[in-house]
Amino acid sequence: MDKANVPGITFTDDKTANVVLWAPYADKAELVLKNGQTFQLASQPKGYWTLRTEELKAGDLYKFRLNGDKELPDPASRSQPDGVHGYSEIVKLEDERVNQPDIPLSDYIIYELHTGTFTTNGDFAGIETQLQYLKELGINAIEIMPVAQFPGQRNWGYDGAFPFAVQNSYGGPHGLKHLVDACHSNGLAVILDVVYNHLGPEGNYFNEFGPYFTDKYQTPWGKAINFDDAGCDEVRNYFVQNVLMWFRDFKIDALRMDAVHAIKDFSPKHILQEIREQVDELMAETGNKHYLIIEFDLNDNRYINPVEQNGFGMDAQWIDEFHHALRVTAGGERNGYYSEFEGIRHLAKSYTDAYVYDGIYSEGRQKTFGTKTNNPGEQFVVFSQNHDHVGNRMLGERSSTLFSTDMQKLMAAAVMVSPYLPMLFMGEEYGEQNPFLYFVSHGDKELIEAVRTGRKNEFKAFHAEGEAPDPQSPDTFERSKLNWDSAEQSKHQEMLDYYKRLIQLRKSTPALHNNNRQQLEVSFNEEQKTLHLHRWEKDQHVHCFMNFSGQQHAFQLPSGLKLIFTSTGTSEASKLQPASITIYSN
Repeated sequence: MDKANVPGITFTDDKTANVVLWAPYADKAELVLKNGQTFQLASQPKGYWTLRTEELKAGDLYKFRLNGDKELPDPASRSQPDGVHGYSEIVKLEDERVNQPDIPLSDYIIYELHTGTFTTNGDFAGIETQLQYLKELGINAIEIMPVAQFPGQRNWGYDGAFPFAVQNSYGGPHGLKHLVDACHSNGLAVILDVVYNHLGPEGNYFNEFGPYFTDKYQTPWGKAINFDDAGCDEVRNYFVQNVLMWFRDFKIDALRMDAVHAIKDFSPKHILQEIREQVDELMAETGNKHYLIIEFDLNDNRYINPVEQNGFGMDAQWIDEFHHALRVTAGGERNGYYSEFEGIRHLAKSYTDAYVYDGIYSEGRQKTFGTKTNNPGEQFVVFSQNHDHVGNRMLGERSSTLFSTDMQKLMAAAVMVSPYLPMLFMGEEYGEQNPFLYFVSHGDKELIEAVRTGRKNEFKAFHAEGEAPDPQSPDTFERSKLNWDSAEQSKHQEMLDYYKRLIQLRKSTPALHNNNRQQLEVSFNEEQKTLHLHRWEKDQHVHCFMNFSGQQHAFQLPSGLKLIFTSTGTSEASKLQPASITIYSN
């Protein structure tokens, strides 16, 4: 691997450290160890400063001194043991030679978790203690919310200020590497959530080094990252190298890229396409498989179409519209971003068309929105809840406190029988009662107040009444942790057993496992709130009858079918129980 354009400090062999800093704003750059030892960096074209030396070793703490004055952490630091304002740490990861599990994306059953709240420990080692539980549940891929270094010890992760550094309070880079190896040893893939649309405000020293941001565009977080303005080549390289680091050095199986619709790039080659091409080169070099999944709400399949078809080549995307339609169908509120969804008609459309708004008029946007897509089902990730749609509620309520047990089971099944990749949010499988709230631990008082004010304003669209929990309070964070003791209670064990059966049904039933959007038919009764999903694979036909109403309804059962699953535990031929799913096969 050519280390010439890899930012930060890497090792070319056991002894030789390669230092690369992009600081075009500087006239002089030095590396200063915490013990005072200083190294002069050599000026290179395009604003780079470099050094090759055998005097630096793993564990050394350092900063960069610009123009003989200001000392700053490395923007490509691999570790910030003392937080976002402290010294950077030189890191050398050992390769444990654990093979990545050969799990194709089409087989992924995903479990999203937040490291700080998944266990009492709140770190990577805590996650490792639950790997056997996750295997027994039936999932085969965990998705870890962002781990890039953020201020303090409590944060969702979307305020990261050091994209290359792994959060110190979680266990740092060595802790993450150990977790990934442990997952692979247990046959689990690892998806890491990364943020390339903005950088957190606290500990963000990027403007001191170079034009990482541009005035050309604004995002919800301020100035856009500079992907297409003057100086953008090296900014693009910074993020491309970040992607390659996760795959090459940590053996991460897939990345979930946050809100890529907020990436502003009008270059002839979009940054996502450049990432795709660089990842393809890495895979050809290593023989390992890696996937790129995006969070994306523009309903434009150009992002997930292959590069050969003038797309950006992303492997898959989240589709919130399935979630919104499902929640409204289940009786959830129709306000905020739910207001445009009409329940069962839109749920049926999402089953067949993936995008609900696929070139039709959107009242909320006041324009025709979206494109039609015939992309295969494994390019879409669906869910009945996730960190956003739980945590962005004012009180962070989970489905377990908003819907009946029967309706929760139906919603879970509606996800699992879809022709898309299913995702669970931590704790939903046993009906966790604790909320998942929004929390931070900033050190800047003005920023803390700005966050509090922003949260209050955010809930106006949902007509929420009362006070939002204080994001800065440690109690808000503690309340968001999973209560594993409650999972032992009988009602939670019943839900957990249900999820295990449901996941096994998807895995063992070819017609439900195939992700084939073409071998699917949907009919529905809007008045009765019932839906009939028919899927098939070769000679196997599966019929899923869903009742989202509070009344029993009769249905026409095709001849020659036998019952293979029911959410209620009881079944009466040709009758659908309230809030239930009944599945038949030939």
